[in-house]
Amino acid sequence: MDSPIKDLDPDNQPTSPETAPHLNDIAATIRTRRGFFKKGLGFGALGFLGGGLAACSEGGGTSAVAAAAGTDAEALADEPANVEPANARHRSTFLGFDAVPANSLDTITVPRGYDSAVFCRWGDPLFPNSPAWKGDASDSAEAQALQFGDNHDGMHFFPLAPGDSSHGLLVMNHEYLNHEFFYTADVLAETTPWSREHVRKGQHAHGVSVAEVRLVDGRWEVVTSSPFNRRIHVNTPMNLTGPARGHALMKTSADPDGIASLGTLNNCGNGFTLWGTYLTCEENFNGYFGTTTGSDQRNASQKRYGLSATTSGYRWEEHDDRFDYVKEPNEANRMGWIVEIDPYDPLSVPKKRTALGRFKHENAAQTLTRDLRAVVYMGDDQANDYIYKFISDGRYYADYPMLNRDLLASGTLYVARFGAGETAGDMMGTGEWIPLVLTTPRIDGGTLGDLFADQGELLVNTRLAADAVGATRMDRPEWITVHPETGEGYCTLTNNSSRKEIDEANPRAENVYGQIIRWRENGGDAAALGFEWDLFVLAGNPIAYPVGDRAGDRAGAPAGDLKAGSANVTVDNTFNSPDGLAFDADGRLWIQTDGNFSNVGAYEGQGNNQMLVADPVSGEIRRFLVGPSGCEITGITWTPDQRHVFINVQHPGEYGNHPRKPAVAPEADPLAFSQWPEAAGGRPRSATVVIWKKDGGKVGT
Repeated sequence: MDSPIKDLDPDNQPTSPETAPHLNDIAATIRTRRGFFKKGLGFGALGFLGGGLAACSEGGGTSAVAAAAGTDAEALADEPANVEPANARHRSTFLGFDAVPANSLDTITVPRGYDSAVFCRWGDPLFPNSPAWKGDASDSAEAQALQFGDNHDGMHFFPLAPGDSSHGLLVMNHEYLNHEFFYTADVLAETTPWSREHVRKGQHAHGVSVAEVRLVDGRWEVVTSSPFNRRIHVNTPMNLTGPARGHALMKTSADPDGIASLGTLNNCGNGFTLWGTYLTCEENFNGYFGTTTGSDQRNASQKRYGLSATTSGYRWEEHDDRFDYVKEPNEANRMGWIVEIDPYDPLSVPKKRTALGRFKHENAAQTLTRDLRAVVYMGDDQANDYIYKFISDGRYYADYPMLNRDLLASGTLYVARFGAGETAGDMMGTGEWIPLVLTTPRIDGGTLGDLFADQGELLVNTRLAADAVGATRMDRPEWITVHPETGEGYCTLTNNSSRKEIDEANPRAENVYGQIIRWRENGGDAAALGFEWDLFVLAGNPIAYPVGDRAGDRAGAPAGDLKAGSANVTVDNTFNSPDGLAFDADGRLWIQTDGNFSNVGAYEGQGNNQMLVADPVSGEIRRFLVGPSGCEITGITWTPDQRHVFINVQHPGEYGNHPRKPAVAPEADPLAFSQWPEAAGGRPRSATVVIWKKDGGKVGT
């Protein structure tokens, strides 16, 4: 989830070996199509062939090109909605809002009949003694430890009483820093030397914030006096649990027993458990480790995980030996995990769950097997990396929450292999979950036990184990969510501009638009080791690559070109790089984007990053929200009554190579590209946005 417009996106540079098979290299077992596809849930794949979703391409209303021409947000929100597809008329109230046209404004745009408000901004106070935000980037490390962190990401609302929709704990991640806004100009120019104070300030902006929030006179506010409020950051003590606890690869000079790590970082997406805990996911941890030796001394594992050869982008290793991989070769092994936090107990120690594997965790989606074991689906957010599933050893007891507190400490981790289907090019098929245990065969002969001495070593090197068993290399797996009724899993594959070979699940070379894949476990049981899958939507741009009169035609494009996207992508809802993903309790699929917002060329008419809502049955997709300049839309959670939805606006003002790139550097004029959420803040600030329906109804209806 880094900058959407840059010369080189490190997440799009694969580190998986070229020998790992794509789908066209796999001789998959072909199974007869059954209920999942025959009953019409495979609309995404059928749409590629001009059927199934053909009616969805008949959108009405103002086109995205016209919408991006510069009209104000209120006028945009008043534009007519897309015409509802004929095959969804029986679900006419399911997506009950007027679609928002694309735009490139520096504001939040929501549908007609909705309103929004901003709170929990980077630097806002979290405690009674929190220093006030200065706005000139001169806040100290001590101040940052008492304020909301930077670059908000995944989050969840935990009610303080069952069903309470006006009072709860809002727990959110803080992923990374925009140095150009975070530090003063003299620090960036190095006229003020880089110091330990600057490192500590950056470390304190990462991690997690726990905030008590309440609805007062129609507005949400933070209760700064709350005993629940908490900042968890890079220097917060953590317990290591699971097979890697105490392992030789986890021992450091500060922790010779390998059982108590320090801190969490690059906290991207999230999850939550049925027993009331929060899961924060450590993603691009590799970018924080380097060495002051001046030479590349990385081992094979460190290279596979992408550690910097010498100086890291954050330069923490210059003043904190923990982040020098030569001085502390095992410290990086203590990052890249899922961390479980009890938001209701401010004295609890967060737990790193090593049984769930070590990789660039995007988010964590939980469900249950038929026999009530906990299941967590996860994606590794790197080009050509993998999708995983964890199944706990123990069972979930709804009536005895304390018995569930260590369900994620032990179980089996699996990695996905997506097989082709009966018909080439139909973008659906079958798949299998491969257990990452010592007895599992490798594709080149032998077993994983020949590579790893024990399960702890295997999990520290999860990526290498997945490589060895022939997992399917995917187009950057991001968020995963589970349908609340059917149990089907959906995963955003955000993009992969580095892809050369295509396959059924990843059907485009140099894929700049992304797609959403979904699967149904065999027998409808999350414990199954086989599944059926299809593509729910292939994002694309029918404005830049127009669709002809007949479904499947692409004017001016070669036969079989897929850049216009699947049939449920129209000129009125076109988007790129799906990232955040979540179902609400009624089964609406909310899609958030973190992509190219240049609004030109291949991205013409797509505007700023946005949030869309999809009907998983009809396949219809409508744009619900457009974010301000330079941002990513991410993180989503609802109050129990679904009358308020919270989302995060991350890195507003980040412009990279945008065609409207300001002439001055951001440190010279931080507000040159974006003034969101308000110019008085002195610089763009990540923040939480709460959205509600003016008539008091459920959001989305």
